[in-house]
Amino acid sequence: MQGADPAWLPDEAFRPIGTRHTLIRGSGPLVDTVHGEVAEACVRFGGSVSRDGTLVSCEPYDLVLELTGTDDGDCGEAFTFERGDGRTTVTASGGSGLLYGLFHVVRLGDTAFQGSYGREEHRPESAVRMLDHWDNVAVHPVMGQVERGYAGGSLFWEDGRARGELLGRVRAYGRLLAACGINAVAVNNVNVHEAEARLLTDRIREVAEIAGALRPYGIRTHLSVTFAAPMVLGGLPTADPLDEAVRGWWAEASARVYAAIPDFGGYVVKADSEGQPGPFAYGRSHADGANMLAAVLEPYGGTVHWRAFVYDHRQDWRDRTTDRARAAYDHFTPLDGEFADNAVLQVKHGPMDFQVREPVSPLIGAMPGTRLAVEVQATQEYTGQQRHVCWLGPMWSEVLRFRPHDGADGASVGELARGGLVAVSNVGDDPFWTGHPLAQANLYTFGRLAWQPDADPRRILDEWIGLTFAPGPDDTRLHAGLRTVLDGSWRTYEKYTAPLGVGWMVQPGHHYGPSVDGYEYSPWGTYHFADRDGIGVDRSVATGTGYAGQYAKAWAEVYESPETCPDELLLFFHHVSYGHTLRSGKTVIQHMYDTHFEGVEEVEEAREVWASLAGLMDPARHARVAERFEEQLRSAREWRDQINSYFLRKSGVPDAHGRRIY
Repeated sequence: MQGADPAWLPDEAFRPIGTRHTLIRGSGPLVDTVHGEVAEACVRFGGSVSRDGTLVSCEPYDLVLELTGTDDGDCGEAFTFERGDGRTTVTASGGSGLLYGLFHVVRLGDTAFQGSYGREEHRPESAVRMLDHWDNVAVHPVMGQVERGYAGGSLFWEDGRARGELLGRVRAYGRLLAACGINAVAVNNVNVHEAEARLLTDRIREVAEIAGALRPYGIRTHLSVTFAAPMVLGGLPTADPLDEAVRGWWAEASARVYAAIPDFGGYVVKADSEGQPGPFAYGRSHADGANMLAAVLEPYGGTVHWRAFVYDHRQDWRDRTTDRARAAYDHFTPLDGEFADNAVLQVKHGPMDFQVREPVSPLIGAMPGTRLAVEVQATQEYTGQQRHVCWLGPMWSEVLRFRPHDGADGASVGELARGGLVAVSNVGDDPFWTGHPLAQANLYTFGRLAWQPDADPRRILDEWIGLTFAPGPDDTRLHAGLRTVLDGSWRTYEKYTAPLGVGWMVQPGHHYGPSVDGYEYSPWGTYHFADRDGIGVDRSVATGTGYAGQYAKAWAEVYESPETCPDELLLFFHHVSYGHTLRSGKTVIQHMYDTHFEGVEEVEEAREVWASLAGLMDPARHARVAERFEEQLRSAREWRDQINSYFLRKSGVPDAHGRRIY
């Protein structure tokens, strides 16, 4: 679409299809989308496309896209791919599968039409691959247009209304999402203010317009709702989930939603969390609250995504027995097996809040009787806010491959996420979608990992680079340079901000830039416990908060002792002296100094590599990233100087290399 960056779907990516002869067999709305994609490519590059109910084997078709079942727009996401006798064939039993098969051919490029392939079946591991937009309908006085949004304003909302003039761009967004395997979007903030609340009732037609723009690419629309909606919108005196009038109100509201949006996906709920209303006010459990909503959605095939981000945000920092990390496990494990089949408990991948390094949440392996969705954050709230290059694929891959019960037979996080994989979106109305053009790699990588959680993230990175930037001048040098800049950028960010799992140390409120004690003495929790003798939070069972004991036995034993705990998580689980020796042979304090210097040096090197790529891509894209690198380097130096200076004063231990510490 004019004015929107093509991201990983530039016209050139469709050349291998657009220069050939294609037959499409089947009918339905998603088959229409497939036909439109191929027809546009043929117009640009000179090929042809036929649409017929009968396959004619003697026709010299290069590509056959065949729907073998019903294009119902919802199920049937699997597809088969094979190449033989000079023909490439994609078959699918559902329209979504045919669409995903088309984009698979786009990813393969010319290789899809070369040689021979046996029959390959492609099926998503997770049925729900979802993005949550923390978009406010009206600009919020504190959180702005998009809470934790770093790519401009909302793609969906402006001045309290749906952005009708951008529905074409919303459709283009749906196209990008389908091309990497995402099939669901929640279009408003989980912190539901009154304007967002009204989307459920008198504003549902605006949501229906957005759903209509996303539907041609198989994207189902979801809404975040306030648990108190019967009071806020319905005038009831209570929101008690066991009250019949409350249940009746939700049933009527949901019926109106499905009348407007028949393929509506369901509700996302943040309850009893950071001031949001919930069932605790009525002496009810979270299962009571979730099941009430699940019951009204069940007749329509809808799902309630109930977020497990529940903790005490009014803590006394002097009380070292209170541990925010324990909260989700303590609240929800007693409820295992009590949630309805269409109620999904949405769990952040770590126990805290999307830090650059956290252990995997123990809740993920502790509720076998509950459908869990695992939530990650593409929007980089604590990883550079899309002003820094920080490709998160390796972090997400580590999480998804982690086996909470250890052993080769134990299920991985990706396998345990039976309720889906969810990411907080990093998209806004910025011309490059994500503010930082290289942050597009995070969105693409999430979609591909959600489809196949055990995929090699570096293969996905190469895939993204090949689609987004190729073909072009000197492709080999460009690809190598981009790989250098992105691969390892997460660990670089970790080095100059918060190594060894210490976390946080950010400016309160906006969370950008260093402030070692920013949250240390606040009601939100304490995070590093640094004193003159050492640093870290004792979460052991023997002497600390007991958090380590929430894991299955094998991992609990690993995390319990500083001697067995992985160094990258040492300060998350243990308070140790500055002289504690790591496996590298360095002390904790020297590691702190060294990593902060190394991180800045790595940013400087990445900036130089990026500068060398000028002329190999769109000048506007190169200029935007170059501008962001200047800010990243400034910020990295600030992190280095503040963190090192703080801990030099705190510990009294000088840098062994005699470097200047401000």
